[in-house]
Amino acid sequence: MNGYRVPADARPAASLLLLRDAPAGLEVLLLRRAERADDHRSGICVFPGGVLDTRDRAGHAFTLGGDEAALSARLGLAQGGLDYAVAALRECFEETGLLLADRPVDAAAAAPWRQRLHAGEAGIAEACAALGLCLDLRGLSYHSHWLTPPGVPKRFDTRFFAARAPEGQSGEADGAEALELMWLTPQAALAPARGLKLLPVTERLLQELLPFADVDAALAESGSRQVRLTMPRAARCADGSRCVLLPEHPAWAEAGRLDPAGRADVCAELVPGAAVRLSPLVLRITAPNAGLMTGPGTNSYLVGSGQAWTVIDPGPADARHLQALLAAAPGRITRILVTHTHRDHSPGAAALAAATGAPVYGRRAEFADGQDTSFAPERELADGERLDCGGATLRVVATPGHASNHLCYWLEDEDLLFSGDHVMQGSTVVINPPDGDMKAYLDSLAALLAAPPAWIAPGHGFLVADTRAVLDGLIRHRLRREARVLQALRARGEADVDALLPEVYADVPPLLHAPARRSLLAHLLKLGADGAAESEDGWRWRYVAAGSCQTPSTSSS
Repeated sequence: MNGYRVPADARPAASLLLLRDAPAGLEVLLLRRAERADDHRSGICVFPGGVLDTRDRAGHAFTLGGDEAALSARLGLAQGGLDYAVAALRECFEETGLLLADRPVDAAAAAPWRQRLHAGEAGIAEACAALGLCLDLRGLSYHSHWLTPPGVPKRFDTRFFAARAPEGQSGEADGAEALELMWLTPQAALAPARGLKLLPVTERLLQELLPFADVDAALAESGSRQVRLTMPRAARCADGSRCVLLPEHPAWAEAGRLDPAGRADVCAELVPGAAVRLSPLVLRITAPNAGLMTGPGTNSYLVGSGQAWTVIDPGPADARHLQALLAAAPGRITRILVTHTHRDHSPGAAALAAATGAPVYGRRAEFADGQDTSFAPERELADGERLDCGGATLRVVATPGHASNHLCYWLEDEDLLFSGDHVMQGSTVVINPPDGDMKAYLDSLAALLAAPPAWIAPGHGFLVADTRAVLDGLIRHRLRREARVLQALRARGEADVDALLPEVYADVPPLLHAPARRSLLAHLLKLGADGAAESEDGWRWRYVAAGSCQTPSTSSS
């Protein structure tokens, strides 16, 4: 959650996923809420649940398996964990008539108590005492923790539990909060043809149940999972409609940085030509060159303040993008920086320099293949050099690997790294020898990991948070791939690149095997340098038994 904390005004709530085995497979109980004209949640299908009641604490005395200390620890609370569990069972009983208890529940005798609980006339302890039963928490599993997005009038801090449905109870909707009860497989509940109105949290939890064939398997996973706080964020789509972002959405972290209050004015899509203000010092304009290797398009950044602005990566030679950059600049463009000279990053520099008179800085590549050979910087930048951008300071960081001339630019004022293609959002980059070098790439990643920035502004994608985890993940991913290369080569003894490719990259779609072949060669070249493989022609490789797979010496992974 990037350090996010539950706000004091969020209402504690609990919900229960009741599961049962059926001929069609695992089924879960959903209820359809009442229709209310003034409520956007009107008619939605949800799991039973609701807010905690202060009287739930008295219900502790009527529980089996209710260890307050252990449950609080499981929920990450200093105290009060048992309150959530009691509330989940109480709310389920109120809305559906189903109760996890130590003995069969008489529906007729329970009906008046359901009404009194719903009306707030009694607490769950009084109901248990009158009905002569205890709440059975022995099969209850803590499943998820969700927080309502900022900007919503009522925010709920909800703990979700899962349990096997009680046998011998049929259940009945209360007619007030719940109009209809539905036992459905997760597949059926999610089917578009059924047309259920689902909240993002309900949809996600149903998706999490899809892999499980029965209740035992689902509860085993639920009981062992690491539960982390999940908070969706509101945003807008390119067409202006409102949407909800979950943490895995590319725009989720950026929405939290730009819109912590939940105004829902951050765009969830990268729109070519649109100027996005990322901070008082930074704007982003995405080029209209989306594609297989460029993702949503190449990002250009304007950095500065007042009347002096620097462009980082002017992108491809595209007249529309040039005009978008000129129109977006809040002041005069006084400098043009290039991270590297691949053809989607640097060719626009010449036209932008001609239009503004701004000098171009960067580095020339060591090899011409795949490069913008027309790139002619006024000066080649040195690692560690600091550049004054109208009151903002950029530090040059040499990061060879993806390209021999690759540079990142660190905005020290905001601890923000403009990463070019060194770090891309949501995918790895191609390492294309001879200009690309796998060992240099891993060493460059490890150097950043030693003191990571707070944020990364990539050449493709949205702002990236949790940078330590991202950098560490990239290193680990490359080393796992390298281990697969070595394993495949060891098993064969000798093989060429094309023979190794489908095995080493079996998890990659065939459409991407052509670029993957380049990275495979980069891995083999690194293994050759490490003494674990050898080749006379650079194409056919032999495993060297005395060799070993070496982790970059600077890596902390």
